[in-house]
Amino acid sequence: QVQLVESGGGLVQPGGSLRLSCAASGRIFSINGMDWYRQAPGKERVVVAAITSGGSTNYADSVKGRFTISRDNARNTVYLQMNSLKPEDTAVYYCYANIKRDPVGVARDYWGRGTQVTVSS
Repeated sequence: QVQLVESGGGLVQPGGSLRLSCAASGRIFSINGMDWYRQAPGKERVVVAAITSGGSTNYADSVKGRFTISRDNARNTVYLQMNSLKPEDTAVYYCYANIKRDPVGVARDYWGRGTQVTVSS
């Protein structure tokens, strides 16, 4: 089995920073894209940031210049550094990864259970 486990969420004041981590574990041959999504109450889950296996990144317009996604391929871990946080960043943040479990199989999508980020004074 493959598991994605997020950590690093919490309560922070507006203008503050948080760093989320997501570690993939289990039977893993290779990891393709790794993304961060978020879902605010009453809203759909949307992508926040994405990073390819080669390190190319993309960001939602709402977080450009404030959030930075990175990954450590040796640790099968993706990070999301969030700076200048705003109340509208409040959401459950989910980690996503496209993972191949063996050399001949197809890659599948995996999700973490989410970590709550609350931005409030």
